[in-house]
Amino acid sequence: MNVGVIGSTGYAGQQLVWLLNNHKEVNISFLASHSYSDNIYSSIYKNYRDFMQDICINIHEVYESLSSVDIVFIALPHGKSMEITKKLLSKGVKVIDLGADFRLKSLKMYEQWYELSHKKKDLLTESIYGLPELHKDSIRNAKIVANPGCYPTASILALAPLIKNNLIDISTIVIDAKSGVSGAGRALNLGTLFCECNESVKAYKVGEHRHTPEIEQELSLLANKEITLLFTPHLIPMNRGILATCYSRATKKLSSDDLHDIYREFYFEDYFIRIGEDIPETKWVRGSNFCDIGMRFDKRSGNIVIVSAIDNLIKGAAGQALQNMNIMCGFDEWEGLNFPSMIP
Repeated sequence: MNVGVIGSTGYAGQQLVWLLNNHKEVNISFLASHSYSDNIYSSIYKNYRDFMQDICINIHEVYESLSSVDIVFIALPHGKSMEITKKLLSKGVKVIDLGADFRLKSLKMYEQWYELSHKKKDLLTESIYGLPELHKDSIRNAKIVANPGCYPTASILALAPLIKNNLIDISTIVIDAKSGVSGAGRALNLGTLFCECNESVKAYKVGEHRHTPEIEQELSLLANKEITLLFTPHLIPMNRGILATCYSRATKKLSSDDLHDIYREFYFEDYFIRIGEDIPETKWVRGSNFCDIGMRFDKRSGNIVIVSAIDNLIKGAAGQALQNMNIMCGFDEWEGLNFPSMIP
């Protein structure tokens, strides 16, 4: 497949380039960057020295390079993908958008949470939410795939089997999630400077994080009724990784063995989901496309506790985008992604 990457020099874009460069069925046709156009990619990320000599192009040059391109990945901030996606589709090019512009089906919810007017609302009905473990069949024939956010990926995968099997009181869901600093992107930000975030853990955007409606949307689809939940993100002083601890009151008594059986059955065909007896840690998934899930039933309180761990830049962004591409193109789902995490 001939692919292009718009927004190739952000953290998610760079991770995507790394994965595509190691995919045996992919040829990178172009790398586009607003901030670094006309620069050699390996001069921006020197880990590519002697591996890549591609020169970054600007967005206007992208449209001149589409005749031989099958799929374009867009890794831009919210609000930046709408016009680009419309133009790419008109040229017969499929789009995998790593941003937020096509994740929410409700125009009202998008404009409320992102405080932006959606310029291409007609495309919302065409887009497929790109969580393969829930929407694989729809992804196969999609022209636009909205790659999920990192927090939603970890949270939805943790809770989906419980909701699908009616095992929890959906009015009691609480998600406590923690992310490494790379989740904030590569742009300069006072809150993510080393001296500001090192040796500290903080909750942020409490009650107002933009991933909240995304999580609620997908879990509501599984429940066949509207879900409102409490989601609180935290910043952890590490480079990458997300740990989501999800709580909810059980609707019946369950043992931990029961829970493991339910989860293993639900994710039986999903290569990148690993159900374990232990509680996950981010270090066991760092640098991989795996989502580790562990669980406990707290008999004393009657609550189920589910913990999931992912790499926010891979299963939470670039790896999932590549997984979606594999499904769209009929490749093995794990092609270019079949490797464990790197330790330490």
